[in-house]
Amino acid sequence: MDVYETVTSRRAVRGFTDQPVPMEALRRVLSAAAWAPSGSNLQPWHVYVVTGEPLAEIKRRAGERLAAGDPWDEREYEMYPPALKSPYRERRSAFGRERYGALGIGRDDWEARQRAAAENWDCFGAPAALFCYIDRDMGRPQWADVGMYLQTVMLLLRAEGLHSCPQMAWSVYRETVAEVLHPPDGLILFCGVSIGFEDVTVDHVRTGRAPLEETVTFVGGSSAPPRPIRAYEQLRAAHIRCSEPLRGRPGLPGQIPSHHLERDDRPLPARRRPDGRAARPRRHAPAPVPSG
Repeated sequence: MDVYETVTSRRAVRGFTDQPVPMEALRRVLSAAAWAPSGSNLQPWHVYVVTGEPLAEIKRRAGERLAAGDPWDEREYEMYPPALKSPYRERRSAFGRERYGALGIGRDDWEARQRAAAENWDCFGAPAALFCYIDRDMGRPQWADVGMYLQTVMLLLRAEGLHSCPQMAWSVYRETVAEVLHPPDGLILFCGVSIGFEDVTVDHVRTGRAPLEETVTFVGGSSAPPRPIRAYEQLRAAHIRCSEPLRGRPGLPGQIPSHHLERDDRPLPARRRPDGRAARPRRHAPAPVPSG
């Protein structure tokens, strides 16, 4: 699958078949996703892949809590700012209209909305799920790393013919998940990701995206940047002499800071005196003077 097709075909699927997900495919995906970028290679994600009876048990316990009207677990992170400003507020509202409108649920039909939301804790019927944790001592950059990791996982799932749905909704039943998975105390459940084959009989709407001009600013022209002048060309052209040695070339004078200079590893040509005897070898090859 072409990488552009992989990106544009990925979406949050909210209807899966019960067809089992091949474990070898999940292993391939997660082995490759380990190469996702992270600052200083911290790899701050902690992932549990759950299928079969353990996943069924998590779903059952969550369903029992939901039916009993148990209060949600207190979230360990803020899902959205308490007061979303424009344009984020409008985008979230538009998502709600599209999502529930596709299900034929009106804006004021709170019970129907709750029933639709409850499908989160059945993983929308998916036979596999991934629960992603992060160490509570990590900072915002590491949370961003986890996001890049999860995006990598979801794109690789598409390459395997699978779909997914990332769900922060599991954070409010984090204690239920912990009863089955028993993660270390130092971890925070960020989200679950439902994984499986799409049930094409389930109606869905593809939510739109903001125009490029609304989220991206291009600075500068479209032409390629000019080729930087080599440090030695600058030195020869300007006949510069100063005290700071070039990087990796001790003893050569030059006034350009060493972090702006390029190393020149060309072989040095032989030199001879007028009488034919070998001259003292030059330490550096002369560079041509830039024309123009």
